[in-house]
Amino acid sequence: MKNSLQVAGGVVGAVVGFIATLLILELVGFGNRADPIMSGILALLVIAPLGAIAGLVLGTMLATRLRGRENTGGLLRNSLKAFAVTVALCAAAGTSYYVYAVMTATPWLNPNAATPLLVFEVRLPAGAALPDSVRDIAIELQTDINRMPGEPRFNRFRSDGDRPVIAGDVELAFRTAHRQLEIKVKNQPDRLYPVGLSAKAPHTSELGSWQPNIDGSEIRYRAKWPGRD
Repeated sequence: MKNSLQVAGGVVGAVVGFIATLLILELVGFGNRADPIMSGILALLVIAPLGAIAGLVLGTMLATRLRGRENTGGLLRNSLKAFAVTVALCAAAGTSYYVYAVMTATPWLNPNAATPLLVFEVRLPAGAALPDSVRDIAIELQTDINRMPGEPRFNRFRSDGDRPVIAGDVELAFRTAHRQLEIKVKNQPDRLYPVGLSAKAPHTSELGSWQPNIDGSEIRYRAKWPGRD
């Protein structure tokens, strides 16, 4: 491509400008703490793209000067070419990620996929009581995308010394790394446990190590994919 150096300089400048703008916004504390979602959308979809455009023009100018041609092809023409290449690369990357997401997604995004489960055990503090019936316990997986009710597995309830252990599972219906498990037992304080699984939640055959909670209880868990045990 004619003037390929200028176009490449513009593409690199756009990427650097986008990232640099986000870093600057973070450093200056941009955003409304009361409405972080809208602040994030404004930063990602308005301010950062403006920074990318500024970086694109600057990158094109620098590449032109490095080549020793002050106006080779015209700054505007080369900037537009760099912009078109940048948009094409973003579209290709977005399409590739979408295809990957659909191919590996859980059933609510891809009906032909298997449904993984979060299998867990919670070891309550000493002196706490096991729930007597399904009405006495509520389990909910909370994510940044959805909320999913869980199922207690009374056949796996037991005592570990003087500490009762409750068990259950819940579907991992969406791929996200932002998960927490809420456990409510009648006449006990509500408990919230962060779930440190990756977005794809790969299958493991054994429960992980016990993780302490602020109230003195502990949780351990694993992701279980159908047909893998």
